[in-house]
Amino acid sequence: MNWLCERIVDGWSENGIYLLAERFCVVILPCRVLRRTHSKAASKGGHGMTDRFATAGSTGALRPWRPSGLVRLAALATLGALIAAPPADAAEKKARPAPARPAQPTETTAPRAAGETIMAIVSIKSQKVTVYDADGWIFSAPVSTGTKGRETPAGVFAVVQKNRDHRSNMYDDAWMPHMLRITWNGIALHGGPLPGYAASHGCVRMPFGFAEKLFDKVPMNTRIIISPNDAEPMEISHPALLVPNREALAAARTRAETLALEADEAAKVAKQAKKAAKRETSLSKLEQLNTRAQAELKAAERRLATAKTDQAKAKAEDQQQKAAARAEELRTQLDTAKAAREAKLALVPVSVFISRATQKLYVRRNTREPLPDGGEMFDFAIQVPVTIRNPSQPIGTHVITAVASTDGGLRWTAVTVDGAGDAKSALDRVTIPQEVIDRIGPTALPRSSIVISDEPLHRETNYRTEFVVALNSQPQGGLITRPRTPPETQFVRNDGGGFFGSLFGGPRSDNPGKGGARNDPRPSGPFFFR
Repeated sequence: MNWLCERIVDGWSENGIYLLAERFCVVILPCRVLRRTHSKAASKGGHGMTDRFATAGSTGALRPWRPSGLVRLAALATLGALIAAPPADAAEKKARPAPARPAQPTETTAPRAAGETIMAIVSIKSQKVTVYDADGWIFSAPVSTGTKGRETPAGVFAVVQKNRDHRSNMYDDAWMPHMLRITWNGIALHGGPLPGYAASHGCVRMPFGFAEKLFDKVPMNTRIIISPNDAEPMEISHPALLVPNREALAAARTRAETLALEADEAAKVAKQAKKAAKRETSLSKLEQLNTRAQAELKAAERRLATAKTDQAKAKAEDQQQKAAARAEELRTQLDTAKAAREAKLALVPVSVFISRATQKLYVRRNTREPLPDGGEMFDFAIQVPVTIRNPSQPIGTHVITAVASTDGGLRWTAVTVDGAGDAKSALDRVTIPQEVIDRIGPTALPRSSIVISDEPLHRETNYRTEFVVALNSQPQGGLITRPRTPPETQFVRNDGGGFFGSLFGGPRSDNPGKGGARNDPRPSGPFFFR
C-alpha cells in the first residue's frame, strides 16, 4: 500500500500541482510544493546531481522525502474512486437500451380439429417445427437442432421407426423419449431440453409434452422436411402430376384380394408359410429357391450331356427331369407371389424421386411389413433414366405431395426446400417416362409424393427407408459424424441366399462422394422394373 501512495505522488510539478494520469480520467491532487534541488557540486558547475525531491524550505543537506499520512490517505481515496466509478463509455452503454432479441417460437395449435398428419417441416433458421394435415398447419413448437460441427442435415426424410422410450446407444444412454427416427444411423426427432438455440448433436429436440402429443399423430413413413430456411406447402397443379383412375383403383383392390388368397394357398402347398411369418418373406425365400432350382437344372443338363454310359445317361436324365419339374413349380409359385405383391403395393401411396445428379427416376413403396428392428420394408421395383431439360442448370429441391382426393383426382401441395426456382418450373423441365406413369399413375393415392432434387440419393437410403436426400450445400455435421448404417449385405442369411439378397440387392445410393456406390448388381439395361 505504501508503494501505491509513493507511486501516486511520485510525479513532476513546477507549480505545486501533481497530475495523475489514469486509464479513464486525469485526477488533480493538491500537495506540498516540491522542487528538484541540485547539490552544491552541481551549482558550481560540477556534473554530479542528486535525483531526490526536497521541500521548498530546505536549505541544508538533502534528505529523502516521504509523503505524509494525509497525502497517502488522499491518494488512496482517489484510487478507490477511480476503481468504483464506471468508465464513461460503460455508463453510456448502460443507459442505451439493449437490442430486442427475436421472439422465441412457442407451442401453438390450430383452432380446428386436426386431420391425419401428412408432413412436418423443421425450420433450422427459426428453430421451429410445424406439422401439417391436408388442410394446412395443425401444430407448431420450438425445437433445438444441431450445434456447430454437428448440424442437423437439411433435406428430405421420412419416419422409419418409432420408439416411445428410446435410449441413446451413442450418448451415454441419454433419454430420448417419443423418438421419430428419420435415418438409421441416428438422426431423429424426440423430446429434449430446449435452451433457445441450436444445441443438439444432430437430432431435432422438441418440448417433452409436444413430442408426446405428436408421437401418436405421426404414422410410419410420414414425410419429414428439414429446411435451412422457413418453408411451407403451397397448392399446385400441373399436367405431369399423377392422376388416379377410379376403375383402376377398384380393380386393383379386387385383384389384390384374389391374388393374396392364391399366394397364401401356394405358400401352404409348398410348405413355405411356416418358414416365414409374412408373405413378403415367403416371396424372398421363393426367389432364393427359384435361383437355386435353376442352377440345379443347368447342372443336371450338363451331366446329361456328358454322360458316357447308358446307366449314367439314365441317371442324369432322371435328375434333369426332377430338376426341371422343381424349377417349374417354383417359377409358378414365384410368379403368383410377385403378382400378389404388386397388387398389394398398388393400394399404398407411391413415392417418386427424380435426381438431376444421376439423371434417374426412382419409385418406392412401403410394403408395411414389419422388420425385427421396428422398421418396415420398402419396395423399389422401378428405376429408370429420366429426361431433364437443361440438365447442367440447378433445379432446386422440391417436395410435391398428394394431400387429398378430389372428384378430378388428387389435390397436391409443393414445398420448395432449396433453390431459387419453384416446383412448377422444376416439373416443366422433367419428362417422366410413360411406362412409369402407366404403371403407378392409375392407382396413385393421397400421401403419394414426387421429390425433385439436384442431389443424389444419400447413402443412408436402403431397404428400410423411403428416400434420404441431404442438401450438400448445407452443413451435415450431425449426419457425417455418425457411423454409417451397415450395408444390406450384412443382413444376408447363411443359407445360400440373402434374406433380402435377391430382392433388395446391393447399395442403393448413387452418391459415391457421400459414401454411396454405383456398383448396382441389378440389370444394367435402360429400364429396371421388378
